[in-house]
Amino acid sequence: MAEIPRIFHFVFGLRPQAGPFHIAHWLCLESCRQVNQPARMRLYYRHLPYGPWWDRIAPHLELVPVTEPPSGFAPERYRAHEVGRLIEREGWSYAHEADFIRLDALIEHGGVYADIDTLFVAPYPDALFQHRCVLGEEPPILWHNDIIRPSLCNAVILAEPGASFLGGWRDLAAKVFDGSWSRHSCQTASELWYAGHAGIHVAPRRMFYRFGVDRASFASLFEQNVGNLRDVCSIHLWSHLWWSEGRRDFTNFHAGLLTEDYVRNADTSYARIARWFLP
Repeated sequence: MAEIPRIFHFVFGLRPQAGPFHIAHWLCLESCRQVNQPARMRLYYRHLPYGPWWDRIAPHLELVPVTEPPSGFAPERYRAHEVGRLIEREGWSYAHEADFIRLDALIEHGGVYADIDTLFVAPYPDALFQHRCVLGEEPPILWHNDIIRPSLCNAVILAEPGASFLGGWRDLAAKVFDGSWSRHSCQTASELWYAGHAGIHVAPRRMFYRFGVDRASFASLFEQNVGNLRDVCSIHLWSHLWWSEGRRDFTNFHAGLLTEDYVRNADTSYARIARWFLP
């Protein structure tokens, strides 16, 4: 079996840009470049980013324009229920479009997909690239039948071209997409895993998702300095839960506080690692 290629895929700019490219997104791409030394870095976009941080990283990227919505992404389904209407009203549908784009990119090219709110800490082990497809386990979630079950996360995916697990997932995603947050994405991947699909290797939670989605985890990441990051290869920031200054249900931290000065000087888990990559 051939190795998973060292091509890293990212998606950004599916909606119009309201401001310059953020330092957090630059840190994602620059940390990937320095830590994993990929053969290629591809960024899929509809609206081209801009700004000084973008100008620094753009020469290292292959820019792939997204001209048409991916098949299976059906925005009209948002109107069928309140959650979907909320997603459409708040302009969050780009995240669902990205769910399909990442699968298509990996099925065609193979490689590694990562959300752009990732910080790379240590190289992904060579052993991961020997599998057909790799996903990481995220914190357990409450399913529709009120049972807490293990769950896979699609914020980091490694796969060979044409991986059978991704093919099955992609087909199901198009059928079950209903405009809810993760029915077509993490839930569908998890169901295939539960069913015993042979084409998937599940990485331990700590490797990609050391910090969870609760107030204590966000405090450990952005307000405190947690020393032990053993076996952590990348950190997912779950930025949709705190990016807006007006959202305070998970943390008082927000994108406006994540500045170059914060990265250079804050005594926190995130800043301590992120400052390695500053120019």
